[in-house]
Amino acid sequence: MNTQTKNITIAGLCLALAMVLPFLTGQIPQIGSALSPMHIPVLLCGFLAGGFWGLLVGAAAPLLRFALFGMPPLMPMGIAMAFELATYGLVAGLVYRMLPGKPIHVYIALIIAMVAGRVVFGIAMYLLMKSAGNVYTMQMFLSGAFVKAVPGIILHLLLIPPIVLALEKSGFLGKGKR
Repeated sequence: MNTQTKNITIAGLCLALAMVLPFLTGQIPQIGSALSPMHIPVLLCGFLAGGFWGLLVGAAAPLLRFALFGMPPLMPMGIAMAFELATYGLVAGLVYRMLPGKPIHVYIALIIAMVAGRVVFGIAMYLLMKSAGNVYTMQMFLSGAFVKAVPGIILHLLLIPPIVLALEKSGFLGKGKR
């Protein structure tokens, strides 16, 4: 299978997972927002298929999920999430490929992507809320992006690197990918 076909397949699978995973936690919205299940396949897409595909899947996932299921609400959350998740996918893919192939670098790429995505989310929320005549404070940003997100951050750090490292070890992600 050529690289382009493989990346398109990975992107499609990750987009499908982004549609389905939120159903696992959707019955209890507080758990779903704390664990951020939609973020997992987007971050994986960046690692597995590259920044371009991670960006596309990240931008599309919340908008498609809104169109299909009405969640997340489009304004302002869905649009802000589209920017956030696009950043996750792009940055995870770019940083992963720039760093040497050591296991710790998977964690470093993930952390950089998660911080960058949260910053972009905060900027997007601020601009969207301001354009609607509402307020989005630094306290609201820090609370939502970091304090309430701790369970999801921990889950992502525990889940994503072992998957990426296992795929590297299996040869699915060859050394030529980085």
